[in-house]
Amino acid sequence: MPKSHQIIYGIYIIVWIIMAIHPKYPQDWLLENMLVFIFFPFILWMDYRHHFSLVALSMLLVFSSLHSLGSHFTYAEMEYFDVITQWMGFERNHFDRLVHFLFGLLVFRTLFELVAIKIKTFKAAMFFSFTVILSISTLYEIIEWLAAVILHPELGIAFLGTQGDVWDAQKDTIAAFLGALINLFFYRWYFLAYQKIVGR
Repeated sequence: MPKSHQIIYGIYIIVWIIMAIHPKYPQDWLLENMLVFIFFPFILWMDYRHHFSLVALSMLLVFSSLHSLGSHFTYAEMEYFDVITQWMGFERNHFDRLVHFLFGLLVFRTLFELVAIKIKTFKAAMFFSFTVILSISTLYEIIEWLAAVILHPELGIAFLGTQGDVWDAQKDTIAAFLGALINLFFYRWYFLAYQKIVGR
C-alpha cells in the first residue's frame, strides 16, 4: 500500500478515536458507527487488492471525518454548525443534509473505481455508480428508521435527527441525489480515470 494511502487511513483513525471520546449520546454514537465497523475493513481490503486513487481516498476521508463529527454530537445537535444555521437564518441545523449531500458527491468516486474494475463500459460504470449511491442512500434511511425503532426507541429523535421535519428522510435522499448528480458533470475527468483503471 502506498505511503500516501497509509497516511490517509492514519488520519481517519486519529479523527475517529478523538470523536469516539465522550460522545454526547454514547448509544447513538454506537448506532451511527455500526456501518463504520463493517465498511472500514472492507475499504482497506479493496484498496489492498485494487489500489484506489489518492483522489478517491481523499474524498472518502473528508466524508468519513464529517460522519465521525456528526456521530460525536449527533447530526441534529452538531454545535459547530450552529454559526452557519444562524448566519443563513435556517430554522433547523442542516449539518445532516450537508453530510448526505457529501455522501453523494464524495463517495461516488470510490464506488466508481470499484465498479469500473468489473464493468468494461464507461457509461454503464457511471450509471451503475449513480444508481447505487441512490440505492444506498434510500436503504440507509430505512435501516436508520428500523434501528431506531427496534434497538433504541428512546433514541429515535436524536438518532434520526428529523428535527420536527416529517419529510426529513426524503430530503436527505434528495441531498445525496444532488451530490451524486454533480459527478455526472465531470464526465471527461471520470472517463480519463476509467481509462487508467481498465488499463491496469
